Amino acid sequence: MATVNLSNYDSNQVPDASDMKFGIVVSDWNSEVTHALLQGAYDTLVKHGAEESNIRVYHVPGSFELVYASKKLCDEADVDAVIALGCVVRGGTPHFDYVCQGTTYGLAKLNAELDGEIPVIFGLLTTDDMQQALDRAGGIHGNKGTECAVTAIKMVDFSLNL
Repeated sequence: MATVNLSNYDSNQVPDASDMKFGIVVSDWNSEVTHALLQGAYDTLVKHGAEESNIRVYHVPGSFELVYASKKLCDEADVDAVIALGCVVRGGTPHFDYVCQGTTYGLAKLNAELDGEIPVIFGLLTTDDMQQALDRAGGIHGNKGTECAVTAIKMVDFSLNL
């Protein structure tokens, strides 16, 4: 289990994002968590030079819908990367397992099928309880949205510099 802020990074190692375009798909389920992830991602993209007009945010009902929306963005939007943000908290039924597996598989499959054209960044929190989620959405373990934004910038840069 993480015991430090995982969002600490060397900002000097992050490329300039001023010419990059991003799509962010965020689940509105567990919005206290997911909207904090969104804010972390958005602020980090802007911090590293992304123009606010080049960051498009789309909301979907739940985490399972992240796959469909990410695919649509890759197919139809003018973006260099897609960041998918969601949160699934374990409950008393197998629903947690199905949503986590389906979403993880779907986003991984998108990355494999897109032939490296547009990276889809995995920002799905899968936690045992709400406190663990909050700890990773701006709490003691940082903000996974920030980490996803840094990853998106680095992956776009990677793609551009092959």
